[in-house]
Amino acid sequence: MKAPKDSKAKIDQVVNAWETLAQTHSFGGMTLAEFKTAVQPSQAAREALATLEQQVTAAINARDMADQVSLDKVQLAVNGVVGDPAFGPDSDLYEAMGLRARERAQERPDAQGKERRVAHVKFLCR
Repeated sequence: MKAPKDSKAKIDQVVNAWETLAQTHSFGGMTLAEFKTAVQPSQAAREALATLEQQVTAAINARDMADQVSLDKVQLAVNGVVGDPAFGPDSDLYEAMGLRARERAQERPDAQGKERRVAHVKFLCR
């Protein structure tokens, strides 16, 4: 079977040629009008697909915008947990929200230029 794009091009080419060069003749037991009626389901399916593609694009855009609002609210809630003395960044709640504290050591030069290890804590999403 041909690719859908190729099929549409072939259908359009046959219709155009028939309309232009032999509009009053019948071929394959069909008039031009009957042929157009016979191939109309292909055209209707293409139009339906185009509409669905536009709806999918609109739904994806709506989802992305809603996700941004939701993620802003998530950040507000997480910040609230971090700033709450009853919970904070070392709490089970913070970890249950998918966050964790991670220690990492980093080499840093001191005032005399000597390397020394400095521990840093960074809170990361998993």
